[in-house]
Amino acid sequence: MTALPGRRCLLVAGIAAAWLAGCKVRVEAPPDSDGGVDDARRAAADGAIRTGDGFTFVEADWVDPARRRPVPVRLYLPAAAPGRALPLVLFSHGLGGSRRGYSYLGSHFARSGVASLHVQHVGSDRGIWGGSPWELTARLQGAAQDAEAIARVADLRFALDRLLAPAAGDPTRVGIDRSRIAAAGHSYGANTALLASGARVERNGRAVDLRDPRIGAAILISAPPFYGERALAGILRPVTLPTLHVTATGDDIRVPGFYSTFEDRVAVYEASGSRRKALAVFQGGSHSIFTDRPGTGGADLNPRVKRATQDLSTAFLASVFDGRDDALRAWPQRHGEIVARFEDGLATG
Repeated sequence: MTALPGRRCLLVAGIAAAWLAGCKVRVEAPPDSDGGVDDARRAAADGAIRTGDGFTFVEADWVDPARRRPVPVRLYLPAAAPGRALPLVLFSHGLGGSRRGYSYLGSHFARSGVASLHVQHVGSDRGIWGGSPWELTARLQGAAQDAEAIARVADLRFALDRLLAPAAGDPTRVGIDRSRIAAAGHSYGANTALLASGARVERNGRAVDLRDPRIGAAILISAPPFYGERALAGILRPVTLPTLHVTATGDDIRVPGFYSTFEDRVAVYEASGSRRKALAVFQGGSHSIFTDRPGTGGADLNPRVKRATQDLSTAFLASVFDGRDDALRAWPQRHGEIVARFEDGLATG
């Protein structure tokens, strides 16, 4: 591998990827990328594909005309039409990812009767890993700037606007229950979801408020702190909607000159202003165990953590949107062998 010299980047959104920490960047498969998973489905760019596994998906290459910015999406849907408006998860990928990542979550949501719209952020997606390796540092620095952090939130807002008011003949046309919309994301995507859920940073003496009032809950996987900001509580106290925080004791970020442990993810949970929030910390694992990449964090543990994250995410949505807490209460017993810590502040009864 080639180590490239770097400099400390502006981490306005607290990018929790090991490539943006400060001194050096290694050229290797990024921890938040798709990892080669789902290659067989990449011809599905224009139309729904029935997988035979209880869900379908459709891809669309949207463009936000106001910003002249592409916003590619993948929408996961239940295979059978439910005859009612669907709850929705609006998902933001980590650094270097794409709309095709985190398919284990998108497909699970759809099988559970929840639509899942996975948004690709072109300024910080898998495209940054292409091109000359000698220009990688500049691409990474660009992905860490304030402008891209804000643009990612605008991507979510535009995608939600488009989904809720589709054009005639749009293959993504589907009925969405506007009272049951959740934001979700992993790593950098978790920060994006937090900003869309009410987190505020201050710039030039003014608070930057990017909250989308249509979002009623948030699933935050490996959420890093907002580096460059000292008052974490001040940033996250405005996040008052129900939140689920997921991490692992091995959810560490290591590069020369920078080290961040899973306690940073726990600090985000503790600083959140929500009165209804839950925290799950798995024993072991890795930062990229929550992506589609198989094996990372342990060949045996990896699929178990994914299954537990699937179950916890849908249990969270059932509690928040439907007032059903049975699955949430049963979750620790079902997955307790791999859980280091679990705090449930969501149950309604």
